Amino acid sequence: MRNLLLFFFLTFFTLISFGQKTSLEKQTFLDENSDRYGRDSINYGNNSEITVELDGETHYTDYKIITYSSDTLIIDTTLTMKKDYKFNYIRKDDFELMAFQNQGQTYNRLGYDFSNSSFIPKMGMSAKFYNFKRAEDIRYYEVPTPTSELMWRSGMEQGQALDAFVTMNKSPQFNFSFAFNGLRSLGKYRETLASHGNFRMTMSYHTKSKRYYIRGHLASHKIKNEENGGLTEQSVELFESGDSDFTDRGRLDVNFTDAENILKAKRYHIEHDYKFFKVKDSVSEPTNLKIGHIFSYETKHYLYTQTADTTNVGHAYNNEINDDTGLRSMNNTVYLDVDSPYVLGNLRAKTNYYTYNHYFNGQVNLIDGTVNPLLKGNALSLGAEWNANVKNFYLKADASAIITGNIKGNSFDAAATYQTDSIFSVTARINNVSKAPDFNYIHFQSDYIDYNWQNTNFKNEKISTLGFDFNSDKWLDASASITRLENYTYFDSISKPQQANETVSYLKIKVHKAFTFRKFTLDNTVMYQNVSSGQDYLRVPEFVTRNTLYYSNYLFKNKPLLLETGITFKYFTEYKMNAYDPVLSEFYLQEEQFGGFPMFDFFVNAQVRRTRLFFKLENITSSFTGRNYYSAPLHPYRDFTVRFGLVWNFFI
Repeated sequence: MRNLLLFFFLTFFTLISFGQKTSLEKQTFLDENSDRYGRDSINYGNNSEITVELDGETHYTDYKIITYSSDTLIIDTTLTMKKDYKFNYIRKDDFELMAFQNQGQTYNRLGYDFSNSSFIPKMGMSAKFYNFKRAEDIRYYEVPTPTSELMWRSGMEQGQALDAFVTMNKSPQFNFSFAFNGLRSLGKYRETLASHGNFRMTMSYHTKSKRYYIRGHLASHKIKNEENGGLTEQSVELFESGDSDFTDRGRLDVNFTDAENILKAKRYHIEHDYKFFKVKDSVSEPTNLKIGHIFSYETKHYLYTQTADTTNVGHAYNNEINDDTGLRSMNNTVYLDVDSPYVLGNLRAKTNYYTYNHYFNGQVNLIDGTVNPLLKGNALSLGAEWNANVKNFYLKADASAIITGNIKGNSFDAAATYQTDSIFSVTARINNVSKAPDFNYIHFQSDYIDYNWQNTNFKNEKISTLGFDFNSDKWLDASASITRLENYTYFDSISKPQQANETVSYLKIKVHKAFTFRKFTLDNTVMYQNVSSGQDYLRVPEFVTRNTLYYSNYLFKNKPLLLETGITFKYFTEYKMNAYDPVLSEFYLQEEQFGGFPMFDFFVNAQVRRTRLFFKLENITSSFTGRNYYSAPLHPYRDFTVRFGLVWNFFI
């Protein structure tokens, strides 16, 4: 808590100390919707504008967020239901996720998205990466005056979550930012303390001629969780019976009392490019060549510790469990861009050199020597990207393939979007990826005897997705995708990595529509899923729905306060929900049915100028709908809980 307050104080002091000459008296910022297939484009949104009064030197469109793909967004200070859905510690809409009891724990999946798969394998330990900022998640800024944002939210039982950033331009060409995300939450059950911290620092610069651009970031993560292994068998019976003696959840016994896992990571990332020709003002866009380089070096460590082995997991080589898995990786990409009307936009040729080092620092020396303590290699790939704009059509294609190295893989991604003037847009997309399974499926070592393997015979996973998106503020938003998975890799019922011996076919359809009558709005999101083959390997609920009925209105004279209040209902049908393994920090298959319970949240949200306030009563019907609500087997979802917080923007 002391560190969080100190960071907030330093952030505020920095804003005052480095204030620039121009000031912003009153701002409006629009919804953060980006042109997915355009480059260097500004999307000004719609339906969320309010009155703007500026001092003549600045404009709300001058406060820009630059994404990893170089799309430009406007800093958003409005209050909408989308903000309510994203008001959680990961700052993302969690419609397709099932939260665990304590914030800062992991999520179980209610749906999957395979369309953004890379042909480079990941480390694994997927349950630890929900609060992890990838290079694609880092944002850069361009602002005329110092700008910051503070998000604070109360914790579970004890603690709080904080997400804050400050950014400023030293000159029109040079920007830098600092951001910190901290979380500490005790939780209602024993041994569920979550303690997270990540720091991000960015910089961006371009010459006055705009021929040379450079930007980069430093990101550091520490994501720590106590792990209780879920409730014991007797505690599950006491929980489901509703015994009043155990409404204090700290009285329920858990499987582990001395276990924790930690993910530590650091990343150094830089990218720069140079245009060969100076851009001149012209009605017709001139042809230009640009050469660029992207460098990223990342280290990750996953540690699982336990002071004594337990029969719940199995026998161990040592009395104390001290697993330490590491991955060091480096990406070097060199590219050449052609921006020209002759290619209808931008054409990029690229080459990437990737190196990896997957290793263990534990004390285990297996008698049979089947697990190599080091898995090291590299891969060289070639590829091309194309982004084009033909009248109302936006076209995108990206293809890459590894031509030599210790791993094999390739990817092809294409999309075509037709967009009318603010009425609707339609997108068709196709993705094909061949990739090696994540490293923890191939190569893992532990003090637990049964958690050691080296699967050199695993084949590449092959993922093919065909998808369609329809977006319209006037009608509805809808998406549909069909995914085909070959050699799908998963953890079986005893947490051993396996590959499916049949093709998995997965259909997902999601529709969103809001109906407004006067001051009342009914916001609906419904998702249908079907696994027509491979149901034994990929398991999802057939239906997931979220429906919010709320009242929205400005209050008092001159409308100083915007109020939104209502009830959110979420439900998913029963399915064989995956179980959680804290040793691997992964989910594995099991055979019991979970789900089919309602979740009602009552909320009151308000906006006063650039401050958004959030107050929520979560799972308000838990006391009379039956104690059958679980986030994963042995892990109950949260009881009735009161939560509150705020998001506050500062403009100096």
